[in-house]
Amino acid sequence: MSSFQSNDRVLEHSTTKKTFSQTRKPKDMSRIFKKYADLLINYCVSLKKGERLLVQTTTLAEPLAREVYRAALRAGGHPHMRFEFREQYRIRMNESAEHQLRYVDPTYALAMEEFDAYIVIRAPFNNRASQNINFDNAKIAAEALRPYRKRYSERTATLDMKRNLCEFPTSAHAQNAGMSLEEYEDFIFNACYLYDDDPAARWREVSAHQQRIVDLLNQKETIRYKGKGTDITFSIKGRTWINSDGKTNMPSGEVYTSPVEDSVNGTIHFAYPSVYVGEEVEGITLWVKDGYIEKWEAKKGQKLLDRIFQIEGSRRFGEAAIGTNMRIQKPVKNILFDEKIGGTVHMAIGQSYLQTGGKNNSTIHWDMIADMKDGGEIYADDELIYQNGHFIF
Repeated sequence: MSSFQSNDRVLEHSTTKKTFSQTRKPKDMSRIFKKYADLLINYCVSLKKGERLLVQTTTLAEPLAREVYRAALRAGGHPHMRFEFREQYRIRMNESAEHQLRYVDPTYALAMEEFDAYIVIRAPFNNRASQNINFDNAKIAAEALRPYRKRYSERTATLDMKRNLCEFPTSAHAQNAGMSLEEYEDFIFNACYLYDDDPAARWREVSAHQQRIVDLLNQKETIRYKGKGTDITFSIKGRTWINSDGKTNMPSGEVYTSPVEDSVNGTIHFAYPSVYVGEEVEGITLWVKDGYIEKWEAKKGQKLLDRIFQIEGSRRFGEAAIGTNMRIQKPVKNILFDEKIGGTVHMAIGQSYLQTGGKNNSTIHWDMIADMKDGGEIYADDELIYQNGHFIF
């Protein structure tokens, strides 16, 4: 990407070799959380006077949540806080009767229908807490939420609801990433530009940089990903590429679209590991014909794949994307970060994004990531535009 950068600050986003371990972590964590909250409220969802906001997280994220609450009030908004305690979801899935599984929290339901903004701060207690839940009960609960998730997709697609997914550092995700908690804090804060004097200004620069990529891709009709174990093509005719610049995910750093559902053909190999519903899957390969996934295999997690591909809509793709955040350079088994790794592409099975023109419906959306830094290529209408992890136009 560095071939068309206009200034050094954007250049750091695309080509820097600095890692989180080389960044000095400030001692004042409260200052970092204030900056994080200010970024979420005033940049990510741009909360305005009188707007209603739902914040969903766990009790572990209280230090950040309280600053988000403060920032929302200072912006003139009406924040509603929704906290989950340890193993709450697991207890509900294993102990509930059917009528309880079909019950939807009225605050959540109202928010999906009417609130102006929605922030989810991920802060897990245990990444494996959902691994042994009652899977049949989970399907019933997911079905009950379907109309509200549909409404959420519709409203976020038209920007009637502003939303952001972010993360509070916890030991669960740090351990999953193979890091100490302090290292993981540095990793998150660095990826979000929270060590910078003005994080929002940095994200505005990223936005301008990625807009040039989106402008090119939106002129094309066919995309081909080619790399180790991968040679897959799909049509994007009539679809829209989106500039993910921190407004919907924090951190961000990707451009994405939804492929034409019946146009995907070829094979794609996802070498990077991922965790879904508490289970780790690695070495996924998918064989696709006319948009339909005909065959699949995984070096680890085959049984989970077999279950997932029984879900309606899961055997078609809802997303195709390119990761651009060069401050994220290795997988941490956390999709919020892994899908943004600079020098990767990803495709998601399941639910499409309405704002891109996608039409596939499903109760799941699972991103799978492929490395492109060692010989990977992307062609747009047969023109080579990307090589070895970088755009070359």
